Amino acid sequence: MSDQAAFEQAKKKVIGTERRRLGIGTLSEKSIHAILKNYYEPDEEHQEIPVENYVADIYRDGEIIEIQTRQFNKLRDKLSVFLPLYKVTVVYPVSKEKWLITMDAETGLLHNMRRSPAKGNRYTVFPELYKIKMFLRNPNLKLRLVLLRIEEYRLINNSGWDKTALSDTYDKIPTNLEEEIEINCKEDYMQFIPDGLKGPFTSKEFAAAAHIPSSLAQSVLNILYYVRIVTRVGKDGKQYLYEVMDF
Repeated sequence: MSDQAAFEQAKKKVIGTERRRLGIGTLSEKSIHAILKNYYEPDEEHQEIPVENYVADIYRDGEIIEIQTRQFNKLRDKLSVFLPLYKVTVVYPVSKEKWLITMDAETGLLHNMRRSPAKGNRYTVFPELYKIKMFLRNPNLKLRLVLLRIEEYRLINNSGWDKTALSDTYDKIPTNLEEEIEINCKEDYMQFIPDGLKGPFTSKEFAAAAHIPSSLAQSVLNILYYVRIVTRVGKDGKQYLYEVMDF
C-alpha cells in the first residue's frame, strides 16, 4: 500500500523548494534514488550501511533494501553475498508517465515542457529481471516495482536551442507515486498473467493480451517459465505454447 504522505515527505527532504523549482540537483546522488531511499527508510542511520564488504542502500533489523534504477547485472555480486544471509528487497522505479523539460544550464530557466510518448508499465522490469534470473527462486529475494510520474530535465548547451544541442539527461525528478507492485513469493508473479488469457497461448498472444511488444512478451514469459508460473506444452510452428500452471 503506497503512502503518499511519506513519499511527499521524502521528496521535500531530498529536493527542497529551490531544487524542485530549478530542477538542479545539489547532491551527487540522483533524485529518484535519493527520494526512494528516504521513502523506504527516513532514518539516515540505516542508510548506506556497510554489510559483508558491500554498502547496502538500506539495512535495518537484518533486512536489506537495494534501489536499482537500471543495470541489474551490477547487483549480481551483492546478491550472491547478501541472499544467503539476509532478506533482500530490490526496488525498481518505473516511469509510468514522463514529462521532458529543457533547462538553461547557466540560468536555470526552464523551456519546452512536453509529455514523452514513452510509458512504462509493470512489465518494463522483466528485461532487467533476466539479468538476475539465477536469483529469482531464492525465498530471501523480494521485488518492488514503483510506478512514478517523472519530470526529466535536460541541459541546453551553448550552441543553440535546436534539439540537436541538448545534452544528456541531467536528472529525473519524481513528482508522484502512482503505484507499488510487490513480488514477495512465487504466487505474486500471477499478477502478470493478463486477465482472460485462456488455454495454450503463444508469446504473440500474450503480447496482445498484455498490450506490450512481442519482444517484451518473450522476456516476460522467459521469466514466468523460470519461476514456474507457466509451462511449455508444445509448439505452434516455431513458437512455444504456454499454459498457466496449477498451484
